[in-house]
Amino acid sequence: MTLRGILSGAALVLATALPVLAQDVQTATGSGAVLRVLDKINGEVMDLDLRNGTGGAAWRMQVELGECRYPAGNPAGDAFAFVTLRHEGTAEPLFRGWMIASAPALNALDHPRYDVWVIRCTTS
Repeated sequence: MTLRGILSGAALVLATALPVLAQDVQTATGSGAVLRVLDKINGEVMDLDLRNGTGGAAWRMQVELGECRYPAGNPAGDAFAFVTLRHEGTAEPLFRGWMIASAPALNALDHPRYDVWVIRCTTS
């Protein structure tokens, strides 16, 4: 597949996702989130249960959760989490932005070893 074909495919995915993301949805803020971290080399998976405004370590990755939001009245609904990811010992983030549980590829960490995605918001 050519670069032009890849870019056309990415544009199509984004164009079909934007109407869903642009909907005026009322959200509520959870108390935290469950994030899943995958070490692609070892095949190990770790779940981090973080409170809003806190962080945790997963192997050599520092994961910080700003906040997690979900559709108002539906805590089991789609989670949106603001996440900052840093490699151990570096100040510059590898990733900083919103991750969406139902569409992890829309705004994903691009790292050769680790993958991180949102599972759900927590409410207590």
